Amino acid sequence: MKANAVTPVVLGLLSLGPRSGYDIKAVVDRSTRFFWAASYGQIYPELRRLEQEGLIEGEDAPRGGRGRRVYKLTKAGREALTEWLLGPTVTIEYRDESLLRLFFADALPREQALMLLEGRKRGHEQYLEILREIEALPGGKDPAFVDLVLQWGIEFNEWGAQWCERQLRRLSKKAA
Repeated sequence: MKANAVTPVVLGLLSLGPRSGYDIKAVVDRSTRFFWAASYGQIYPELRRLEQEGLIEGEDAPRGGRGRRVYKLTKAGREALTEWLLGPTVTIEYRDESLLRLFFADALPREQALMLLEGRKRGHEQYLEILREIEALPGGKDPAFVDLVLQWGIEFNEWGAQWCERQLRRLSKKAA
């Protein structure tokens, strides 16, 4: 399988059941986007490619006047997903523009630099609010490892907001 950044997202979501490209994007927007985003511009070409490779099968399922194609995993697609899941390489790559800005914040006057840290704190608090809303959604419990990742996100953002608050106090004292 020739994989790209969105391949595991598509295969993984289809392993949970048949979905259209729109359905995949909707699930991404309320789940993986917090750590692994995928746009329509990535999802639809990837669906076509994976179908050509025989890893998924699509079936036209129009809704009203709109064209719609629903995809499901093939046996080869499930094997490719399993191979990726059990693969030897696990890369933890973290891109965080807010943290990059803080890294270079010494180039700013102290008040503006502290505003960047305040903004980061607010960002953690906003993510935390969204994740807690997801956690409180009705409809039963998520699968165990989906819930595990949700709990990681909640705890990470709780820690992030607390860390920002401690650093704001520390840096404010230092400036005084």
